[in-house]
Amino acid sequence: MTIEALHREIVACRRCPRLVAWREQVAAEKRAAYAGEEYWGRPVPGFGDPAARLLVVGLAPAAHGANRTGRMFTGDRSGEWLYRALHRAGFADRPESVARDDGLRLRDVFVTAPVRCAPPANRPTAAEFAACRPWLDAEAELLPGVAVVVCLGGIAYREALGLLQRRGVAVPRPRVRFQHGVEVPTGGPLVICSYHPSQQNTFTGRLTEPMFDAVFAAARRRLGPFPGAFE
Repeated sequence: MTIEALHREIVACRRCPRLVAWREQVAAEKRAAYAGEEYWGRPVPGFGDPAARLLVVGLAPAAHGANRTGRMFTGDRSGEWLYRALHRAGFADRPESVARDDGLRLRDVFVTAPVRCAPPANRPTAAEFAACRPWLDAEAELLPGVAVVVCLGGIAYREALGLLQRRGVAVPRPRVRFQHGVEVPTGGPLVICSYHPSQQNTFTGRLTEPMFDAVFAAARRRLGPFPGAFE
């Protein structure tokens, strides 16, 4: 299977009735600021370079962010932080992601999430995580070059370690406690923890841009420089 074919399957998914109902309700009712836009209102596939050595794992699409635009971390404040940081670290050709067709190119990085539909109150259930895990597993199967995984938040960390275990990768036991900036060696990719760039963290100063940049600088050091410039 190609990653394009997998993403077509993800977009057609209707496994979780609660998430289907919520994502479609949000897309129909819309936020006033986006009243003139057509919302995506479907599951959101991952986005990035199929040859990526860096995998960025979030949580789930935002109701008026990726659920509106159809691209991971696009259309909300969290995405503004993420793509600025990726650009500064040389993984993106520009510092913003505003729409699926904006021409943004990522190099050596793939951005994904363990849940593909916007959940009410940003809280997927355990059953919804379980239903979505095969999509994350299938994406990972098509990204054989991944050598570093950046986890945006404690839930992303839990799900990333689970993904590695399902792929037969040895992870530390007991589990290393999640903290911002912690690097966790495994029998495969290096896992780097970061606070999620949610407004709850960025508005309060719990996460600053220098702190966020340091995470991607650590990933860049581990991977080494990417040869050449964006074409």
